[in-house]
Amino acid sequence: MLNAQWIETFTVLVEIGHFTRTAKHLGMTQPGVSQHLRKLEGQIGKPLISRQGKGFSLTPAGEAVFAMGQSRRVEENALFEAVRQDNPGIGEVNIACSGSFAMLLYPEIFKLMQASPDLTVRLKAAPQDDVILGVLEGRYDLGISDHQPNHPRLDTHYLGEEELCLIVPPDRLPSPVTLEALDELGFVAHPDGFAYAHDLFSLNFPDHFEGSDTLRIRTFVNQISQIPAPVAHGIGYTVLPRSGIDAYPDKDKISIIRLPEGCQRDLWMVFRRGRTLPARINRIADLIHSIASGLET
Repeated sequence: MLNAQWIETFTVLVEIGHFTRTAKHLGMTQPGVSQHLRKLEGQIGKPLISRQGKGFSLTPAGEAVFAMGQSRRVEENALFEAVRQDNPGIGEVNIACSGSFAMLLYPEIFKLMQASPDLTVRLKAAPQDDVILGVLEGRYDLGISDHQPNHPRLDTHYLGEEELCLIVPPDRLPSPVTLEALDELGFVAHPDGFAYAHDLFSLNFPDHFEGSDTLRIRTFVNQISQIPAPVAHGIGYTVLPRSGIDAYPDKDKISIIRLPEGCQRDLWMVFRRGRTLPARINRIADLIHSIASGLET
């Protein structure tokens, strides 16, 4: 790699055009400036200047190195300015969370991006394992998990709890609520639905629930925004976190059944341990806190 100090000395030399004045400007001796030039020419493998009495002109190689030195200085100044400002409205943020929480979070992110044209936010709805792995690998700045991962390279912050909800069509409320009545409706299955149903039904029907694999499936949906739609049209029931229901635009077309035993899932914010989060990420983290606290009301 080219020596950065030698490049800067050469760039200043070309800008000033005189060895002695360059040495004075840089707080060096004139032989020191000449030594930096010779060493840089040794790295490049070609002469950078052509001496003409007390003056000099640039060789083609010298012109290329001078252009690079100027460009490098501009880039460094931009970097220092960005670090100094740490503007919450500039830069990129990568987030991963469940599909349900993403439905609630994304519309709020729109508002931040509209107010900050230089802010880029990438939000991925991902399985829990990918959320954790992606934060570890640096693919995501923040992850939202339904459990606290036990890993030495991760830090976590507790966000609160999110209710698992049993939703049915409003005109087909089974009474009393039994597994048999729900089975007549049929289960609107989705990728996380089996785990959700297991958690909720094993608490409320311990003597009759034999596992999610025994549920009668009426339909299967893998688009999180569309999961409540079959229920709204009278086709079956499903189990979703509160965020997946709150984000559904036609909430008036579905009903939530309160079972005797409520089931809550934790929400944890996950990020890499030891990392000082820039202002733009902290801004998103504050937004996530606000949304998560609203789920508990």
